[in-house]
Amino acid sequence: MKVRLNKFLSMCGVASRRKADLLIKEGRVKVNGEVVRNFGVRVDPQVDQVEVDGKPVSLPKKRYIILNKPAGYLTQLGKDPRGRKTIEELIKDIPERVFPVGRLDYNTEGLLILTNDGDLANKILHPRYKLPKVYLALVRGKVSQKTLKEMQKGTDLEDGFAKPDSVRIVRYEGENTLLEITFHEGRKHIVKRFLAKFGHKVIKLKRTAIGPIKLGKLPPGKWREMSREEISKLKKAIYQVM
Repeated sequence: MKVRLNKFLSMCGVASRRKADLLIKEGRVKVNGEVVRNFGVRVDPQVDQVEVDGKPVSLPKKRYIILNKPAGYLTQLGKDPRGRKTIEELIKDIPERVFPVGRLDYNTEGLLILTNDGDLANKILHPRYKLPKVYLALVRGKVSQKTLKEMQKGTDLEDGFAKPDSVRIVRYEGENTLLEITFHEGRKHIVKRFLAKFGHKVIKLKRTAIGPIKLGKLPPGKWREMSREEISKLKKAIYQVM
């Protein structure tokens, strides 16, 4: 399938589309040995030979990574202007440029998927595909059975009605409660805002699963490759609703 040359260069990690246009304008890009200055040129990644400054470029190997993000890290690549730690520090040994699929708050820990497969990333995030995200939430106070039943029915938030796919009490920890709660949508701070609506402030939050992908026993701050079986299950969970 042919794509615009600037998009191809962006997919290869050479530059953003805007900067790729500049490279093309400056005559630094060749397609099949010929300098190309036409922004509208389309290339077939499987057939055409593309060079930038005389060096061949090609699509990077597809990577599918599971990271256990610790609390106290920003879900972003690059440096933070305020000097806070970012997940880039945890994935320095991955040669390909991968991007986090969605975000976890600074003090939220747990499962992050990182990939350079943009199409799959977009589908994981889109609520149409209803991929459940499972969280363990330690909340202040003891959640009663009555409140639990009210949570299961859902409630109105400032940006619309919210109803978890499921919510259950895992155990009581002193005067606090550990809940397992699942949402298939990804509105900002939805877990914290939802539980606060019932008078239970989140003390600690951890994501343990996204669809069929589970965090398991991966230590905090560590990453691993997704297995072929996991990739297959993830794609099946997405494409079966298309």
